Amino acid sequence: MSDTQQRIDELVKGHDITLFMKGNANFPMCGFSGRAIQILKACGVDPKTVKTVNVLDDAEIRQGIKEYSNWPTIPQLYFKGEFIGGSDIMMEMYESGELQQVINGQA
Repeated sequence: MSDTQQRIDELVKGHDITLFMKGNANFPMCGFSGRAIQILKACGVDPKTVKTVNVLDDAEIRQGIKEYSNWPTIPQLYFKGEFIGGSDIMMEMYESGELQQVINGQA
């Protein structure tokens, strides 16, 4: 595992909710990242409790997270070390109620 992959692994496994995004929870830098934060808020998650990683600050993380998850786009949501998906998957899960169940430990 490369140093970058190790760093990503520690971030993902070291926090209950980790969101790799463009910008941060207070200032998302793209619409998809903003939507991901809004979905989490709608699920009752306080954005202050989310570990956000601004991929614009680190090119190695920006590319490495795509390899880590085998998922081509950002944002990427992880919950308790498990990859959930990007903003489209988050929206689908939210609309079906599945995301709320995962976050509230009922899934």
